Amino acid sequence: MTDSSYAMAATGPGGPEVLARIQTTLAAPEFGEVQIEHRAIGVNFIDCYFRSGLYPWPEPERLIPGAEAAGVISAVGPGVSGWKAGDRVAYTLPNNAYASARNIAAAHVVRLPDGISFETAASVMLKGLTTRYLVKDSFALRPGQQVLFHAAAGGVGLLAGQWMKAMGVHPVGTAGGPEKCALARSHGFAEMIDYRAGDFRAAARQLVPEGFHVVYDSVGKDTLLASLKCLRLHGTLVNFGQSSGAVSDFRIADLAAGSFHLTRPVLFHFTSDRKWLERAADELFGLILDGRIAVQTQSEPLTSAAKVHADLEGRRTTGSTVLIP
Repeated sequence: MTDSSYAMAATGPGGPEVLARIQTTLAAPEFGEVQIEHRAIGVNFIDCYFRSGLYPWPEPERLIPGAEAAGVISAVGPGVSGWKAGDRVAYTLPNNAYASARNIAAAHVVRLPDGISFETAASVMLKGLTTRYLVKDSFALRPGQQVLFHAAAGGVGLLAGQWMKAMGVHPVGTAGGPEKCALARSHGFAEMIDYRAGDFRAAARQLVPEGFHVVYDSVGKDTLLASLKCLRLHGTLVNFGQSSGAVSDFRIADLAAGSFHLTRPVLFHFTSDRKWLERAADELFGLILDGRIAVQTQSEPLTSAAKVHADLEGRRTTGSTVLIP
C-alpha cells in the first residue's frame, strides 16, 4: 500500500530559497517502523546547517530537513509492539521531518501525554531534550552555581531559563536587543546582557567577577573564545551549536588559561539510548504539564519553510516555530 504525501526538499545545498515543495510516495512501514501523519513539525538551526551544506547530506541528491515532529500513528509495521494506529506521538531525529507524513523506526518515538498539544511537542522535542542534556548531563548544574547562557531568547534558551529556575539556578543570559533581553528575563534568567549594547565579556565579568562555573554557547564563531574568558578556574564551556559560523581559530592551548573543560555534545548521541529518551521526555513533559515550563510557539504553513529559515538565520525569531502540513 502506498500513500501520496508531500515534503519541502532541496536538490542542492544553498540558501533558504533551495527549499521547494515536492510530491512524495510513502510506502507501508517496514519491519520495526511506524507511519506518522504529521500535525506539527519543529524548526531548528540544525535544519539550516544541513540545508546550507555545512553538515553533510545523508543522500547527496536530495535533502528533506527537519529534526522533530509530532503527529498520529496511521500504520504499524511488522515487529512493532506497544503502538497502534491513532496513538499521539512525537520524535526527534536528524532530517526528513519537513513532510506531511513519514515512516520512522518505532524506537525513536515517544508517547504524548494528555495535555501536550502537537504544536507544543513539535517545538520541544529537540530543544527540550537538548536543554535536558545541557543542564543534567553535559554539566550537572547545582543551585548556587554561576551560569552564562548565550542566545537566551532562542528556542533552547527560553526553555533552559525556565528549567534552570526550576532547579534553583539563577543564570545570566545574553541576547540581542532590549525586547529579547526582557523576554529571556521573563523566562527564568536572573540577569541579562544585551550583546548589541557592548562587549558581553566585560559585562559578564562585571556581574560575576570570579567567573562562571559553566558557559553554554550555541553561537560559535562570534562568541566561543570570549566565552572561555568568562570562565572561572576549572570552568566548563559547553558548545552545542554554531549559529554565527564554525569556530576556526580555537587551539587546545586556549584551555590552559584556566584549566578549562570543553565539551561538544550532540543530542542524538543521548536519544539513541532508549531509556534516556523515555526518562528525559517524561521529565520534559512533566515540567510543562505542572506549569514550571511554558512554551512560546508560533506556527507557519509547511510550504513557508524557506521564509522561516530566512527569519531564523536573520535572528528575527524568538522562541520556537513549528510548520503545519
